[in-house]
Amino acid sequence: MSRFESTAPYYAAYRPGLPAEAVELLALRLTGREHAALLDLGSGTGQVPLALAGQTKEIDVVEQDEDMLEEAGKALAGLPISVRLHNTRAEMFTPPASYQADLVTICRAFHWMDQGVVLSRLEGMTAPDATVAIMGDGSLWTARTEWTDALRALIQEYLGVERRAGKGRTYAAHDRPYREVLARSAFGRVEEHTIAVEREWSTETVIGYLYSTSFAARPLFGERVDDFERRARALLDEHTTAGGLVEHASFRVVLGQRS
Repeated sequence: MSRFESTAPYYAAYRPGLPAEAVELLALRLTGREHAALLDLGSGTGQVPLALAGQTKEIDVVEQDEDMLEEAGKALAGLPISVRLHNTRAEMFTPPASYQADLVTICRAFHWMDQGVVLSRLEGMTAPDATVAIMGDGSLWTARTEWTDALRALIQEYLGVERRAGKGRTYAAHDRPYREVLARSAFGRVEEHTIAVEREWSTETVIGYLYSTSFAARPLFGERVDDFERRARALLDEHTTAGGLVEHASFRVVLGQRS
C-alpha cells in the first residue's frame, strides 16, 4: 500500500486549494516571460498547475501515485497549453537536456521527498533566474482547536497514538524549516510569506478530507472504518452545533532563487 492508496478521489474533491494571495505571489514569478514553463513536483491531483494555468505556456506535472496523476490529468485536460504528465518520484524526474523551468512548485509534498537530492537535481533543469517555491499549511492533524483535538484523539483510538503515513508506516516530521533547507541550496536567496487562512468546514468535508490523507485513509481502519466514520460524524455534528468547525491555518510560501 502506498501512503495515499485509495485517496485520490477524496484528494481531488476535498483538499483545500491555494489561497488567492499565494497564487498571486507565484504568478508574479512568471510575469513577462514569453514562454513560461512551470514544473510542479509531488503534484497530487494538480491543484497548483491548475491555479497557474493562465500564467504559463507549458506545465510538467510530476507525481509518483498513478491514481493521483490520473486525477491531475482530468483536471488539466483541455487547457490550451502544453501539459505533460510524469508518473515518477520527484527525485527521479529527468527532463530533456534542453529543458529549463522558470518556476518550480512543491506544495504540501516536500516533507515526503529527499530534499537535498531534489534541490540538487533542480540546478540542472531550471532557468538562471528561476524560482523554487515550497509551500504548505499543516493539516487537521496538526491544527489545534477543540474540535480538531477531539477528532485526532478519535483517530488515535483506532490507529494508535503515532501519526500514520500509510499502512505500516509512521510519520517522521522534518525538523529543519524549509527556508533553511533552501538557503543551503543553490537557491539560497530566500524570502518567506505567511498567509493567514480561515476555513469553515462541514461534517461532510472533514470526513472527505480525512479519507484524502495518509494518516486517516479508509484502508487504515480496515473492518472498523464504518464504525469510525459513524463516531466521527457524531463528534463533528456535535461541534458544528456547539460553535462550528472553523480552522485557522497559516499557509507558508518559501521562495528561493540563485544568489
